[in-house]
Amino acid sequence: MKALLVITGRGMGGDAVNALNIARSLEKKGIQCELALDKNAPGLLFKNNGYTWHKVSVPQAGGHAATKMATAKAGFRTIKAAFETRNLIKKLKVDVVVGIIGGGAVVGCIAAKLANIPAVGIIDTPTDTKVCTKLNTCIVLPEAQLFRSNNIPENVFKSFFPLTPDLTKGDKDKALDEIKKSIRKSIEGKNLKLEDLFDENKPSILFSSGSSLFEMMAKAVANASNLELSDLSERYNLLLVGIPLEEDYLDLINNKKVINLGYINWIRDLYELIDLAVLTDDGVMIQEAMACELPAIALTRVKYGRYHNMAGIFPGAVIEADVDNLNNKIEEALLDLDEIKSKSKKYSKEVLSSGEKIAEIVINEANK
Repeated sequence: MKALLVITGRGMGGDAVNALNIARSLEKKGIQCELALDKNAPGLLFKNNGYTWHKVSVPQAGGHAATKMATAKAGFRTIKAAFETRNLIKKLKVDVVVGIIGGGAVVGCIAAKLANIPAVGIIDTPTDTKVCTKLNTCIVLPEAQLFRSNNIPENVFKSFFPLTPDLTKGDKDKALDEIKKSIRKSIEGKNLKLEDLFDENKPSILFSSGSSLFEMMAKAVANASNLELSDLSERYNLLLVGIPLEEDYLDLINNKKVINLGYINWIRDLYELIDLAVLTDDGVMIQEAMACELPAIALTRVKYGRYHNMAGIFPGAVIEADVDNLNNKIEEALLDLDEIKSKSKKYSKEVLSSGEKIAEIVINEANK
């Protein structure tokens, strides 16, 4: 059996993580997976994990923050993109399409209808929820309002975000080696020593976000490392992960107080090392923290002001904060780490099995 995954976004952040983990879950069950991304997507996550992809058009309207005008404009482009993707479906002779979030879900589901083959829409925004639920079977993820509803259509299933099955099997020593390697490279030719930036005997706090959310996370870590506001950088190693859309955002970061690791493919190892994670509240990374039983703070309203209430989905295990009160929330969390960790532990098994659940739904749909 062969599946085509049509993926929205740049192939680097949360949508790509969902797609990669769905592909892995399907492959684990013997399904051959083909990937399709927008022509302009750099696809770094897939490249770094040994995947190639087909280039199609995957218009975006802005996800949760889509305006009526943006949605209308994306709609016209979507029809053209759907016919383009239908041609790819015919060429590859796939058995089922998985449209993944936003434009990827809409294009994939419409193209599958045009090609007369089954599809499953992975939905998470108002637009994909409105369109895809009228076309085929859908799986709604936690960011969508429909996820919180008790009354959902018969063709819709609820699921947590799909996670890598071996997510929790990280290597702390590897993380330490990678951090030191990164620091040594960054201080070449400078009058700095590794020990000036990183002390492996100190506990560590991670700040991590997708590329489109990097600006607010950079501001957050800038506040945490500002000695006029907090002494967190004196007591903890402050680690930053992500690639900015604009290089100017890096100017916000004090490179003597923050270890900027950039884009990494060893996040599982890093999770084994850190003591607390500050993550954006748009889903996947929060859930990964739950899988790893890792205390987490969700930084809210970091993209177009939208609010996902991830703390409401994982009560007691996730603390919410905005940029202005983040330092205080970090201090509160540090005082209560054991209790927060015990709350996250109860979610671990369920979130780790979500990828397998999604794969089973896709396979059942293909076999109808």
